[in-house]
Parts: sequence; structure tokens; C-alpha cells
Amino acid sequence: MKKFYKILLIILIILAICAMGAVSYGYVLKLTRKVNNPVATIEVENFGTIKVELYPDMAPNTVTNFITLANRGFYDGLTFHRVVDGFMIQGGDKNGDGTGAPYLSDIKDNVSEEDDAEYAIEGEFIANGYTKNTLKFEKGVIAMARSDYSSLSSSLTTSGYNSAGSQFFIMQEDNTNLNGLYAGFGKVIEGLDVVDAIAKVEVKAADDDTDENSEETSEDEVKETPVNPPIIKSIRVETYGVDYGEVETVEPFDYYTWLMQNYYGYSD
Repeated sequence: MKKFYKILLIILIILAICAMGAVSYGYVLKLTRKVNNPVATIEVENFGTIKVELYPDMAPNTVTNFITLANRGFYDGLTFHRVVDGFMIQGGDKNGDGTGAPYLSDIKDNVSEEDDAEYAIEGEFIANGYTKNTLKFEKGVIAMARSDYSSLSSSLTTSGYNSAGSQFFIMQEDNTNLNGLYAGFGKVIEGLDVVDAIAKVEVKAADDDTDENSEETSEDEVKETPVNPPIIKSIRVETYGVDYGEVETVEPFDYYTWLMQNYYGYSD
């Protein structure tokens, strides 16, 4: 009988050791396992493919927003509507001219027509009080475009910081002036030659309709609107099985209402 209990005790000890080993192994595996960052594949018609590694550790909600829009097909068929050679290429506006904004229905299911509205996201960058994003604006960095209302009033600076929606830009060259002022959230890992090619397309002034009967464009006018805007065939993001959650949104600044109230004295 004593022999039986000794054998049983030995078995229990062995099982306990195995269990402890399994727990320890799982803990070590969790600590050492590399989680792949999401990778966006941007297919541009007649230009090629740009692959961008996204950085959720730097700008988590910005990445979530981009992934959600991309994988729901929002960007398919849109264009790079603004191109500045030696600076950046910008796209992702559904109006194709920089005036468009995404709606809640673009990132959520079952949004009623009554509840649907434009949305924006908070700017995850240092100037906006977000200190985790230390990404430098080097060639290939992707960032969210946003508005700047500070020229209207210094009180609107934060409104501009929190005005990003769907538009993004990719740096064609380094530009330290943007560090800490925009939400960079990834970097090109393949296809910088495609970025360079897009940056070289023919551009015109935004109000230049190229009509032969129109007045000649002034040399002082900014030319950054592509004559033939490069078309984004699709953007899809490989998340490697990671769920990045739902987008945290804010109500965008209503420029028109502010203008009416402050300059024309109108009120609701």
C-alpha cells in the first residue's frame, strides 16, 4: 500500500512539473513571439504596387482607421489628387479634390441614414499632446492629411489637429518641418519607385481647366493638381489575424457654421 502511495506521489509530482513547464513555456513564447505589423498593399493603376508597413504602436487609432477604410473598399477607385514633386503625394479623398470626408457608414455597419454623418479622428502626434508617436518624416513615411484652421483663429488650432478623416500622404523626400505636427503611421517597404513616378506626373493649378479659351495660368499659382490623377485601384491591409478594434471618432469642426457665426453674426 505504501508503495502505491509513493508511486502516486511521484506521478503527481511529475504532472505538476509538466504543468509548470507548460505554463512557463507559454509565457516565454508569448514574450518572445514576434507579432507582425500590418502591411498595406496599394495598387495604383498604370504605376504599380506600393507596400506600407503600418505602426500601431505609434498611432493605434490612426492605423485602425486606415485598416478599416481600406479593407471595406473605401479607397478603391479614388485618386492621388495632390502631387508635389520633391515633397509628397496625397490621396484618399472621395471627392477627388481635397474637400471630401468619410462618413460613419464607411467604417461601421448598420448605420441609419439619420445617424450617418461625417467623422474625424484625433491627431496622434506630439503637438496635439500625444507623445508616443516619435516617427520622423523621412522618405516613404505615410501620414494622415488634416486641415489647418489656425490662420482663421489661434483658438482653432486644436480643431485642425483633430480633423483627419480618410486622406493620407506619402513622403517623397525627407521633411523635418512636419515632425510632431502630423500623424505618421507607417513607412513604405516596397515601391518607393512607384511613389517617385507618381510625384513626376504633370500637374496644373487647381482652378486651371486647361480650356484653350481660358486665361493663361499665372506663374505664381501653385501647381499640384495632376492633369491625369493616378487612380488607386485598391488598398488592402494584411493584419496577420490581429483585430485592431473599432475606430474612435470625433465630430469634425464645422467650418461653415463657425464662419457664419463669427463673420456674419448668424446663429442657429
